[in-house]
Amino acid sequence: MSPSRLTLALADGDAVPAAGPVLVIGPPARADLSAVPRDRALIVQPMRPDHDAWAARGWHVAPELPETLAASAAIVFLPRARAAGRARIAAAVAAVVPGAPVWIDGQKTDGVEPMLRELRQRVELGEALSKAHGKVAAFPARGADAFADWQARPAEAAPGFVTLPGVFSADGPDPGSAALAAALPARMPGRIADLGAGWGWLAAQVLTRPEVAEMHLVEADHVALDCARRNVADPRARFHWADVTRFRPDAPFDAIVMNPPFHSGREAEPELGLAFIRAAAAMLAPQGRLWMVANRHLPYEAALRQAFRELAEIGGAGGFKLFAAARPHRGAGELAPGSAVPRPRG
Repeated sequence: MSPSRLTLALADGDAVPAAGPVLVIGPPARADLSAVPRDRALIVQPMRPDHDAWAARGWHVAPELPETLAASAAIVFLPRARAAGRARIAAAVAAVVPGAPVWIDGQKTDGVEPMLRELRQRVELGEALSKAHGKVAAFPARGADAFADWQARPAEAAPGFVTLPGVFSADGPDPGSAALAAALPARMPGRIADLGAGWGWLAAQVLTRPEVAEMHLVEADHVALDCARRNVADPRARFHWADVTRFRPDAPFDAIVMNPPFHSGREAEPELGLAFIRAAAAMLAPQGRLWMVANRHLPYEAALRQAFRELAEIGGAGGFKLFAAARPHRGAGELAPGSAVPRPRG
């Protein structure tokens, strides 16, 4: 395998100082960090699957930056969301010592070129190295004030709800979740979970039912879950930073609601929805119920019929369809991965 662009960029002996912590923000699990000194690295990765992958390889990894850090260098992997990328850069600059190199690595499809153009207006950005449809470049940190306007700040997404840059549907409730909330019954059973709960809007709608005894919010994005903690102050709420496909509750749920993701980065992966269906079936009590919304073009019906004895489409809005399923098959949570949902055309 040829070296990654980051490995090539760090090959210079002066690219990373010989002493001091090296901060690495947001590397996906597939990233090549072979040129990063592992014994001095701190990976900040808020996504639970990627976080756990790095931890399993023996790296020091945390879901968020410590309150105080004086790193000798920082490496920032750009996410898709521009505001989230700016916030990561601002956080990196604030966490390193003056003059420390801050490396920016990103794909062209994730906007690395316009981000580098923005940086050139603020800092002394070095020459970019291009490879594998992406670029990496560095600049010396000259104080956090230069990026004060890039720092992550809460924004109101709906009355009483705040979000942060980069979380799913940060501008307001997702239309699919809104459609699902409108279709939920007036009365719902006592112990409920929202799988992929995001910043908590759908769970808050479920909690308007007084008969709900516990509302478990399961979310892989630590940033989104922190928002949910602020947004859902109801004492019946329980918060779990977890990969839904690996999460196992301490007792079965009476009901589950979910608006499962179907993208990983920019690539459509309907298998994510299938994994959520398997996980939901495994978490439910024998008479448990599932309410789910999905994009209309995703063919999840076969997987739902395989996992549940009862299935009904209960409506839809725009590009969404809504399902109610009940009575999971015994062992449905262990459906073979080979029974993958077909990828949509187009």
